Amino acid sequence: MKLSEGIDWFTGVISAGDTVALAPVAEELAIPTIFTDGCTDHLFDVVVRKPKYVFRVTNILSSDAVSCMLAASKTWPNIKRIAHIHPDYNFGRVQFVHSKIAAEKLYPGSEIVSEGWPKLFAGDYAAHITKAMAAKPDLLVTSLWGGDYVSFYKQALRFGMYDQMKVIANIGFGIEPGALGKDHPEGILAGAHANYHFTYPPGNEWPLNKQFVERYHKRWNEYPNYAAEGAYTTLYLLKYAIEKANELLGAWPEPAQIITMLEGMVMATPAGYLHIRAEDHSGFKPTVVGFSKNVPEYPFPIWDPDRIIVQDVRNVSAPPDWPKPGEGHDDPSATYNWIKTTWPARAI
Repeated sequence: MKLSEGIDWFTGVISAGDTVALAPVAEELAIPTIFTDGCTDHLFDVVVRKPKYVFRVTNILSSDAVSCMLAASKTWPNIKRIAHIHPDYNFGRVQFVHSKIAAEKLYPGSEIVSEGWPKLFAGDYAAHITKAMAAKPDLLVTSLWGGDYVSFYKQALRFGMYDQMKVIANIGFGIEPGALGKDHPEGILAGAHANYHFTYPPGNEWPLNKQFVERYHKRWNEYPNYAAEGAYTTLYLLKYAIEKANELLGAWPEPAQIITMLEGMVMATPAGYLHIRAEDHSGFKPTVVGFSKNVPEYPFPIWDPDRIIVQDVRNVSAPPDWPKPGEGHDDPSATYNWIKTTWPARAI
């Protein structure tokens, strides 16, 4: 696109594999880039440690796992036996290792009693479900997402799994909301990847979200998920940076001047305040998880309005100056190393 179309900016892609492949190219070709997702820690921990042109608007991937485990420890403090079912590729492995290290700190003496690693789009999860149930865990953690998560929960219902253990679905509510049915189990702890669900912040407290949801629903006849909010926020972030630079210059800004505006920017978005960390161009906003509940207003489950847990993202992710993998440690991420060596003194 740069060579054939002469593009000035690039936005998009939701896959971690895509962002780590595209970021070095964007830096090499000097294309200002804002990724709407693809939030692996690996991107800014390892691949592009000091980005000049690349930004990302969503919280890092580890915050999904860590924020859910922290919320679980406050709600279910007596967990001893933990089972895991995660998709067998990088995303699932990252979710597993960060859930594991967080649990070691939050549930001292707990043990992992079962691991299941279904292939992406496997469809049939019976063997993994029955294996986990046979291990008699107190808690199951899963990062299955999208259509895989829908197939998983429906099959788990048939086996009676939710009657035998507590469940964390790290990004269970990251899906398009209408994809979940009224049969979805109530009371499980569900995360929303990139930390946005259309019901939070509530409209009476945060009109920006109310306006976004209403306009989105009117246009598409469905409710927005995290990917919709990320794409929407990305374009308004760019617009805001251009306008701020224009105010200072009195003319259309050059890309380098727009980048300067983006670094350290704080902007109100439908999901709350977004902060672009100047040190690594990574987007951060409060982490939000909740407990699933069916309500009369929607034909699908939402977060129980009385059981939403909001946490400062700085309590579940490493500071910007924390050593990265290869800088004195071989752990999979800066956040992993920070949790292992320092946490949870500041988080609890």
